[in-house]
Amino acid sequence: MTDAVSLVFVVDDDDSVRRALARLIQSAGYRVETFGSAHAFLDRMRADTCPACVVLDIQLPDISGLELQRELNAALPIVFITGHGDIPMTVEAMKAGATDFLPKPVRDTDLLRAIGQAFERLAQTYAVHCELDAIRLRLGRLTPRERQVMSLIVTGRPNKRVADELGTVEKTIKAHRARVMAKMEVTSLAELVRVADKLGLGGAVETRASR
Repeated sequence: MTDAVSLVFVVDDDDSVRRALARLIQSAGYRVETFGSAHAFLDRMRADTCPACVVLDIQLPDISGLELQRELNAALPIVFITGHGDIPMTVEAMKAGATDFLPKPVRDTDLLRAIGQAFERLAQTYAVHCELDAIRLRLGRLTPRERQVMSLIVTGRPNKRVADELGTVEKTIKAHRARVMAKMEVTSLAELVRVADKLGLGGAVETRASR
């Protein structure tokens, strides 16, 4: 993933390390911006947030790399580098979502591999967001009545029971159901349940739990 969004932020207080890392990362085709402190990096992020990966030193002059990770709150994938790491620190960073935790001096191949994995994670996250946006758009096409019908049929209720609950006849529910399937662009109830599950609708959860 070395396209327009392949930007790597390097945050390290050692000038020579920043320069060396920048040269290496640029040689792999990424864009690079470097920062000597966490606050300088955060100022840049607030001014122009964009998809990127962060190569982050643990020990910084203002706040620690772990504190910066908490500040970012998983907004960007992070590759930690440090000359003073230990197992508890590594565990904390990885549990909080770090892509990798590499000791200094960092091997070129290890760092580039970790950065590649970080961008793969970004691509996967972006794909999930795009899918959810498309599903929400389709959901927005439903009328209020169709949404009611959808919320009931994804729980596994038969058409007759849905009709009884909504105070109408089975034939009407069948028509609503057909329109729901068409507007949500699915061809089976199982597929509709999966879509509802991705949206976090209660019916999908109830259906799964009752199996």
